[in-house]
Amino acid sequence: MPPNPHTISRRHCLAGGLGLAAQPAARGAPARPNILLVLADDLGWNDVGYHASEIRTPNIDRLAQGGVRFTHCYAYPLCSPTRAALLTGRSPMRYGLAYSVVRPWSPYGLPLDEHIMPQTFKALGYQTAILGKWHLGHANRRHLPNARGFDHFYGHVNGAIDYFTHMRERGIDWQRNGVSVPEEGYTTHLLAREAVRVITGRDRSRPLFLYLPFNAPHSPLQAPEEAIAACSHIADPRRRTFAAMVETMDRSVGTVLGALEKEGIAGNTLVVFLSDNGGPTGSGARNDPLRAGKATVFEGGIRVPAIMRWPGRLPAGRELDQVMTVQDVFPTLASAAGGKSLASKPLDGDDLWAAVVAGRPAQRGDLFFAVEPDDKIRQLAVRRGAWKLVRRIEKPLGRQTDSLFNLDDDPQERTDFASRHSDLVRTLGAELDRWQGLHPRCQIFTTLNPHPGWVPPKDWAKAAAE
Repeated sequence: MPPNPHTISRRHCLAGGLGLAAQPAARGAPARPNILLVLADDLGWNDVGYHASEIRTPNIDRLAQGGVRFTHCYAYPLCSPTRAALLTGRSPMRYGLAYSVVRPWSPYGLPLDEHIMPQTFKALGYQTAILGKWHLGHANRRHLPNARGFDHFYGHVNGAIDYFTHMRERGIDWQRNGVSVPEEGYTTHLLAREAVRVITGRDRSRPLFLYLPFNAPHSPLQAPEEAIAACSHIADPRRRTFAAMVETMDRSVGTVLGALEKEGIAGNTLVVFLSDNGGPTGSGARNDPLRAGKATVFEGGIRVPAIMRWPGRLPAGRELDQVMTVQDVFPTLASAAGGKSLASKPLDGDDLWAAVVAGRPAQRGDLFFAVEPDDKIRQLAVRRGAWKLVRRIEKPLGRQTDSLFNLDDDPQERTDFASRHSDLVRTLGAELDRWQGLHPRCQIFTTLNPHPGWVPPKDWAKAAAE
């Protein structure tokens, strides 16, 4: 396996208010862990303290020190594909969400016939909540979290909003269970406050599945003034504000972890933390020493910080070279909860729970990645063992360039072996062609700009069709 690049260098139930249905656990059912799944937005490899960043993340670092940290966790290069893969356990190529994101003017979302993680956890007796960024469809209520297995939703549906006004395209995008909530506050603080409400107001007879996808540190670059001032040691103004956003998110993570401890359930809560893609270097993120960043298929765009912590069940302070993808999270968490995915369609992700517990990496099949950062370029990649093929396709000409890297010897992807291993290039290229062929014939592709005549809503919750 490739080395770690940084070694190269109180009792009541608020069921009505929170939307958490109070249903007793089945008699004789085994105790299941609470699950807290935290997703950062655009957090780069070199944007966490435990990767030797100048950004201070003591709470995230505490998770890493108390649990298992992964050196080779992969996401997709952009927000929507990763969130889709995370929740379905299936490749976004299969349902048309692999190349780009759900834009504000996009009428589609994650297909309704895709079974997602909270649906399985509800069947396992969990109360389910999502607090934060959805970004998997907003034009129809059937695409929204409350229709997809979540008892409670608080947050926004678009990919990015103003952190203080909660507006997107001059319309409010901040809601609680389908109703807009005009309230003051910095979104990262508000999400932490809501998480504490959900944790303290939960039905204590049932486990809790809480998905907490922060919108931080995604653009726009906005942070409380005091947080920016606390990062005065960072000279670059973009990096300084980005760092302030990350540090504010880290404090919110600490607030949520503190709520688990105060409630006495930290010992029976499996916490997972990861980022949805590599950091955008143009916004102040850093992925050093990995190559490139968000919206690319190079390691800096797809390899992300990732941690699992469950005191007493997972060893503290372990670094694991297990190759893991966001598609593995669903089956792995279901297994940790003593169940399995109830999806009728086959998963692309693997159940890695036994490997994580044992600390012995399990073998993986090929990993695939794709992105269309603009109307001119498509990037694809496939990783097989140490080898990684990166393909660049120029549109509309279709001109193709293949590069081959050995991640064991060259995790920074500096040396191209394509000319020396032409047979392997052809083999992996054929696998990329096969994977692309999974894309549905309806050809769901987004546009980078709104179509003529599109008018943004004043209220995104009200705008969702029935």
